Amino acid sequence: MSSHSLTLPSTSPAAARKRRLLEILGALAIAGTYIYLVLNQPADITGGPGSASALIALSGFLAGAILLIVAVLPALPTSTLVLIPVALVLNIVLGQFVGSTLVPFYLDAIGTVLVAVLAGPGAGAATGALSSIVWSFFNPTVLPFAAGAALIGCLAGLAARYGLFRRFYLAPVAGFVTGIIGGVVSAPVAAFVFGGTSGVATGAIVSAFRSMGDSLLAAITKQALISDPMDKAIVFTAVAVLIYALPRRASLQFPFVRRHRVLAGKAPEQGA
Repeated sequence: MSSHSLTLPSTSPAAARKRRLLEILGALAIAGTYIYLVLNQPADITGGPGSASALIALSGFLAGAILLIVAVLPALPTSTLVLIPVALVLNIVLGQFVGSTLVPFYLDAIGTVLVAVLAGPGAGAATGALSSIVWSFFNPTVLPFAAGAALIGCLAGLAARYGLFRRFYLAPVAGFVTGIIGGVVSAPVAAFVFGGTSGVATGAIVSAFRSMGDSLLAAITKQALISDPMDKAIVFTAVAVLIYALPRRASLQFPFVRRHRVLAGKAPEQGA
């Protein structure tokens, strides 16, 4: 039996439909939890996982992440399963450190984007949501952003699927566009759930816009549209550097990379 046969997902129509259904249910659970937070604006969510709102958010985001993982699990090689915990640590460590500095960026999605480019949108979305869930036990303010983190992972995977990492200069462009979308999605959460941003520098930008007379939502949205596109452009570029630095054999271990010819010079998987 070849090593590739151990990593390929089932190709039966029934299995494909089941995986697609699980992906949809996972996305709906994450989106529904996001909508709940924005509409209800629960002030107690930053009190830690013991509050009612935090438990609802944790349950909704965790259920969505689990459904996504179950959906993409048949397509994930062992290398991806090993990579996801590393990606979570990378997100949390970098995000916590950069958030405490005067740099107006986050850099908390490098692990998410790395998994997304190598394993696809579903794996990226699950990694993003799980990252926020795990991080929230150390910093409760990040839990409401799990939906945005999942969205970043999904968009990064779609960018990889449609060839935006085959040309190195397209990676930051894809990141910039992803950052605009992510910033617009995260702004209502930052404004309504806990009234600001968790970073030192980003919080200072919000305060500056507020002093000019902007509403809280307008100030946070402007800050997000300044910080997020550049942040994701940097993240996508860093991930592109990391992936192209991998040996060819290492990148070809990932079925998603082979099937969709994610990187320059990588031929599509035969028979996929």
